[in-house]
Amino acid sequence: MRITDTSDLWWKTAVVYCLDVETFMDWNGDGIGDFAGLAQRLDHLADLGVTCLWLMPFYPTAERDDGYDITDFYGVDPRLGTHGDLVEVIRTANDRGMRVIADLVVNHTSRKHPWFRSAERSKDSPFRDFYVWRSDPPPDTTKDVVFPDQETSIWTLSEPTGEWYLHKFYKEQPDLNVTEPRVRDEIAKVMGFWLQLGLSGFRVDAVPFLLETAGADDGAFPEPHQYLRALRQLVGRRSGSGVLLGEVNLPFDQQLEFFGGRDGDELTMQFDFIGMQALYLALARADAGPLAAALEGRPALSPDSQWATFVRNHDELTLDKLSDEERAEVFAAFGPEERMQVYGRGLRRRLPPMLDGDPRRIRMVYSLLFSLPGTPVLFYGEEIGMGEDLDAEGRLAVRTPMQWTSGRNGGFSPAEPRKLPGPVVSGGFSPEFVNVAAQRNDPDSLLSFMKLLIRRYRESPELGWGDFHVLEHPCPEVLAHLCSWDDGALVALHNLCAEPRTVPITLEGCDASHRLVDLLQAGETSLSDKGGAEVPLEGYGYRWLRVVAQDSRRLV
Repeated sequence: MRITDTSDLWWKTAVVYCLDVETFMDWNGDGIGDFAGLAQRLDHLADLGVTCLWLMPFYPTAERDDGYDITDFYGVDPRLGTHGDLVEVIRTANDRGMRVIADLVVNHTSRKHPWFRSAERSKDSPFRDFYVWRSDPPPDTTKDVVFPDQETSIWTLSEPTGEWYLHKFYKEQPDLNVTEPRVRDEIAKVMGFWLQLGLSGFRVDAVPFLLETAGADDGAFPEPHQYLRALRQLVGRRSGSGVLLGEVNLPFDQQLEFFGGRDGDELTMQFDFIGMQALYLALARADAGPLAAALEGRPALSPDSQWATFVRNHDELTLDKLSDEERAEVFAAFGPEERMQVYGRGLRRRLPPMLDGDPRRIRMVYSLLFSLPGTPVLFYGEEIGMGEDLDAEGRLAVRTPMQWTSGRNGGFSPAEPRKLPGPVVSGGFSPEFVNVAAQRNDPDSLLSFMKLLIRRYRESPELGWGDFHVLEHPCPEVLAHLCSWDDGALVALHNLCAEPRTVPITLEGCDASHRLVDLLQAGETSLSDKGGAEVPLEGYGYRWLRVVAQDSRRLV
């Protein structure tokens, strides 16, 4: 079943960039990033090659969960600006060739949301059924909490009525009751509102929790996935080419259900959490095997679906799908100190400090990211190699102010440091050493390299559209894979170890009339009559090689 034609599948070859307006650029000098500041920095993103801007929550908030505890789904946090400022950002981004999506956080509200305030006051409130309640004392649910260092139960007693309300996250974030038709209608209205203002879709937060019916009456919501399908149809009707990028950290077979199976009529894209976690295990071992196995284990998708690939997201770097032994390996390699870890299942670090600032390894990892089949997602600051602040609380360690210059507060704000959302990173990854201004003028900088990667990625549609195959060879430290689509094919090789390797590969259907042309550097490699080649790689080396026939007229 196809639900869109190919001209609408812009997200297949997009470059997504996630940012928090609050920490990106302060334009009015009050210490808080704002939409006016973001508008001034859109040219940086356009120059980088970003085609889709993902905004973390910008709605009014009680500030319990860094914006994810929302008090008004239709509002804009006044510290960040107004609806008019947001629309100006969307218009300017569109003018620069970028679409804009935003977080859709409708699994829960803030406890200070008017719906919950009314629901909590009386059992007769018209909003009482917007939430999930129980009158009897709950059992021990310690194992079910999402934040085990913050909560001990998913039920909290509400004094006015003497009943307990459900919350999978913080107690300040009561879960919405999706079995209630009026809640489902409100979610649709919220989506319709923001689509009407110009958004091109949503990153949908905590999708499995949204569809859960724990605590509700049996049979009240027999087809949760039908509702997700309806939301996809709503986005299609309202925007034609809108996207639902879902956060679903589950095994592959269960993720397939959230795509809508092979029909591909539910979530448009999902983050490949399994592949991300396998990547870090592979890096820790200097062995490409775990990553190759994860990539080959991806289920086949409908043409109307896509994987989103990433190295670092805005949350903890979760390792929950690894075994205890595997997780211990990654912790030992990249987060040996307890303060570097979080919830016992993940890391609160950015990639460059984890790799000890080694530019060879950092570039190899990002080269690998952009060469994988799927849509790459960057977290703000990755393009310049920002570090983390381990003195910050929890996940805020990686949500520090953007570093634009080497000046005061990294050029983020002229305000006093105490007025900022959090401290600017100090030490070896401080703005003195890592900032946009310096890297823009340096052709050998990470920023310049990322621009090259993005340019080559956008010139290689087989990475977003094509078939994927891991190439067999005798070097366990090297991932070699082939992406092919239509008449194009690209071979990528990445060496995860510090020692040089020469990798023998064979390409079926190729012979001496074909050659492999380097895309990230000058050079090319000849193929034998049987399509074989010996490809040398430096320690932590990487190559993108386009397969070119002798009579091809394609520009490489």
